[in-house]
Amino acid sequence: MEPQPQYNDFRISVPAEFENVFTHFYFAENTSDIAVTKTLLPTYQTILLFCFGENASMSAHEKTTIYVDKCIVFGPVRQAFEYTLPARSSILVANFKDDSFFRFFGKVSVENLIKHPDELLNDNCFTDLWYRLSEINSTVEQVSYILEFCRPYLQYQDTTSHLLSSFENDLLSPVKVIAEQTHQTERNVQRKQKEQFGYSLKELARYKRFLKAIKIIEEETKQQNKLKWFTVIDQCGYYDQSQLIHDFKHFINLSPSQYLKFQQEICNPKSE
Repeated sequence: MEPQPQYNDFRISVPAEFENVFTHFYFAENTSDIAVTKTLLPTYQTILLFCFGENASMSAHEKTTIYVDKCIVFGPVRQAFEYTLPARSSILVANFKDDSFFRFFGKVSVENLIKHPDELLNDNCFTDLWYRLSEINSTVEQVSYILEFCRPYLQYQDTTSHLLSSFENDLLSPVKVIAEQTHQTERNVQRKQKEQFGYSLKELARYKRFLKAIKIIEEETKQQNKLKWFTVIDQCGYYDQSQLIHDFKHFINLSPSQYLKFQQEICNPKSE
């Protein structure tokens, strides 16, 4: 039997002060002598990814390969993508929460973003940041350094975005309620959602339904229970099995049964 490459990954929580900016940081490293490829589930977040060692690469459904030279901003992550970590390489990923990427970088279109962050600011500050981070041996200290770096640039969240971020009543239309609360048109609220978050509320609702299905599968697998697909369909609010399959194909290009088979090779950065 061939030895398996050594791959480690973990999440790093953020202090309360930054909880409305980042959901968490994600670290992965390949300490072996061969490249490792993993699949990362969609998060509907915009990410800032730092790569240390040989350039990591990413490829989505279209199989277009992107090589990460030091750092890249990418998102919102609507679909699963593969990333390859070369031997002795690591990545550190900052996961922006809600509209925080927009608040950090200013009036930059968040949709379908794949760029080196210095290109967004016309400055080399993120390249300089990468060099500083590469001199720090502790991942926790790297995260602390990034948080301090971000602090001066963050803008306050406006009222509409705050209401959109904190809306929790699934029985009401957030657009309608917030439009009435803020004396705006529904169209204006929808425009702000798309512009500042990078996705519509309809997209987000579909993603949350899919994510709920993923969590049920993970929990049942962990407890070594036999998975009942019609229970998943019912609990997540799918019309039928074909709609469940359609969502899995859309988000991760796998059927639910294929995901069940290959889930050990798939990273869910939102899992605890």
